[in-house]
Amino acid sequence: MLAIKLQRIGKKHQPSYRVVVAERRSKMAAPPVEDLGSYNPSTKVAILKTDRLQHWMNVGAKPTVTAHNLFVKEGVIKGAAVPVKMPKAVVKEVAPVAESAAPEASAPAESPAVEESAPEEASSAE
Repeated sequence: MLAIKLQRIGKKHQPSYRVVVAERRSKMAAPPVEDLGSYNPSTKVAILKTDRLQHWMNVGAKPTVTAHNLFVKEGVIKGAAVPVKMPKAVVKEVAPVAESAAPEASAPAESPAVEESAPEEASSAE
Protein backbone atom coordinates (compact mmCIF):
# COMPACT_ATOMS: atom_id res chain seq x y z
CA MET A 1 0.00 0.00 0.00
CA LEU A 2 1.35 3.42 -0.92
CA ALA A 3 1.53 6.37 1.45
CA ILE A 4 2.37 10.03 1.02
CA LYS A 5 4.99 10.81 3.66
CA LEU A 6 7.45 13.44 4.79
CA GLN A 7 11.04 12.26 4.35
CA ARG A 8 13.50 14.19 6.51
CA ILE A 9 16.55 15.72 4.88
CA GLY A 10 18.91 18.43 6.04
CA LYS A 11 21.48 18.89 8.78
CA LYS A 12 21.16 18.42 12.53
CA HIS A 13 18.83 21.00 14.07
CA GLN A 14 17.97 22.27 10.57
CA PRO A 15 15.20 19.97 9.40
CA SER A 16 13.77 20.05 5.92
CA TYR A 17 11.39 17.51 4.44
CA ARG A 18 10.61 16.00 1.06
CA VAL A 19 7.02 15.07 0.33
CA VAL A 20 7.27 11.61 -1.25
CA VAL A 21 5.15 8.65 -2.30
CA ALA A 22 6.55 5.43 -0.81
CA GLU A 23 5.45 2.08 0.52
CA ARG A 24 3.73 2.54 3.88
CA ARG A 25 6.07 0.15 5.70
CA SER A 26 9.29 1.19 3.99
CA LYS A 27 12.16 2.79 5.86
CA MET A 28 12.62 6.49 5.27
CA ALA A 29 16.10 5.91 3.83
CA ALA A 30 14.63 3.71 1.08
CA PRO A 31 14.21 5.30 -2.33
CA PRO A 32 10.70 6.72 -2.80
CA VAL A 33 8.39 5.99 -5.73
CA GLU A 34 8.09 9.70 -6.60
CA ASP A 35 9.07 13.07 -5.14
CA LEU A 36 6.06 15.41 -4.82
CA GLY A 37 7.63 18.53 -3.32
CA SER A 38 9.30 19.88 -0.20
CA TYR A 39 8.48 21.51 3.14
CA ASN A 40 10.68 23.69 5.33
CA PRO A 41 9.26 23.89 8.89
CA SER A 42 11.49 26.78 9.98
CA THR A 43 10.11 29.11 7.29
CA LYS A 44 6.74 27.28 6.94
CA VAL A 45 7.17 27.18 3.14
CA ALA A 46 5.73 24.22 1.25
CA ILE A 47 6.37 23.63 -2.44
CA LEU A 48 4.02 20.92 -3.73
CA LYS A 49 3.22 19.40 -7.13
CA THR A 50 -0.55 19.48 -6.66
CA ASP A 51 -1.38 17.72 -9.94
CA ARG A 52 0.84 14.73 -9.08
CA LEU A 53 -0.41 14.77 -5.50
CA GLN A 54 -4.02 14.51 -6.70
CA HIS A 55 -3.02 11.74 -9.12
CA TRP A 56 -1.48 9.59 -6.38
CA MET A 57 -4.43 10.18 -4.05
CA ASN A 58 -6.83 9.11 -6.84
CA VAL A 59 -4.74 5.98 -7.39
CA GLY A 60 -5.11 5.08 -3.70
CA ALA A 61 -2.13 6.52 -1.86
CA LYS A 62 -3.13 7.78 1.59
CA PRO A 63 -1.28 10.65 3.28
CA THR A 64 0.07 10.26 6.81
CA VAL A 65 -1.52 12.40 9.53
CA THR A 66 1.20 15.06 9.37
CA ALA A 67 1.16 15.15 5.57
CA HIS A 68 -2.66 15.39 5.57
CA ASN A 69 -2.56 18.36 7.96
CA LEU A 70 0.06 20.04 5.75
CA PHE A 71 -2.11 19.56 2.66
CA VAL A 72 -5.16 21.01 4.44
CA LYS A 73 -3.11 24.01 5.57
CA GLU A 74 -1.84 24.60 2.02
CA GLY A 75 -5.34 24.20 0.52
CA VAL A 76 -4.58 21.11 -1.55
CA ILE A 77 -7.21 19.04 0.28
CA LYS A 78 -10.50 20.37 1.59
CA GLY A 79 -11.55 19.24 5.05
CA ALA A 80 -10.54 19.47 8.65
CA ALA A 81 -7.13 18.79 10.10
CA VAL A 82 -6.70 15.46 11.89
CA PRO A 83 -5.62 15.72 15.54
CA VAL A 84 -2.15 14.31 16.17
CA LYS A 85 -2.06 11.93 19.13
CA MET A 86 0.84 12.20 21.56
CA PRO A 87 2.31 8.99 22.99
CA LYS A 88 1.04 8.15 26.47
CA ALA A 89 4.57 7.51 27.78
CA VAL A 90 5.42 11.21 27.53
CA VAL A 91 2.40 12.22 29.62
CA LYS A 92 3.13 9.63 32.34
CA GLU A 93 6.73 10.82 32.82
CA VAL A 94 5.69 14.42 33.46
CA ALA A 95 2.90 13.71 35.99
CA PRO A 96 4.94 11.95 38.76
CA VAL A 97 7.52 14.75 38.84
CA ALA A 98 4.83 17.35 39.60
CA GLU A 99 3.20 15.18 42.30
CA SER A 100 6.45 14.45 44.14
CA ALA A 101 7.39 18.14 44.30
CA ALA A 102 4.08 19.18 45.94
CA PRO A 103 4.41 17.22 49.26
CA GLU A 104 7.96 18.47 49.82
CA ALA A 105 6.84 22.08 49.52
CA SER A 106 3.97 21.66 51.99
CA ALA A 107 6.02 19.83 54.67
CA PRO A 108 8.39 22.74 55.55
CA ALA A 109 5.44 25.13 55.75
CA GLU A 110 3.89 23.12 58.62
CA SER A 111 7.02 22.87 60.79
CA PRO A 112 7.51 26.68 61.36
CA ALA A 113 3.91 26.96 62.50
CA VAL A 114 4.55 24.37 65.21
CA GLU A 115 7.73 26.15 66.39
CA GLU A 116 5.99 29.52 66.63
CA SER A 117 3.12 28.16 68.74
CA ALA A 118 5.45 26.67 71.35
CA PRO A 119 6.93 30.02 72.58
CA GLU A 120 3.44 31.51 72.92
CA GLU A 121 2.37 28.74 75.28
CA ALA A 122 5.47 29.22 77.37
CA SER A 123 4.87 32.96 77.74
CA SER A 124 1.19 32.47 78.67
CA ALA A 125 2.11 29.99 81.43
CA GLU A 126 4.27 32.61 83.22
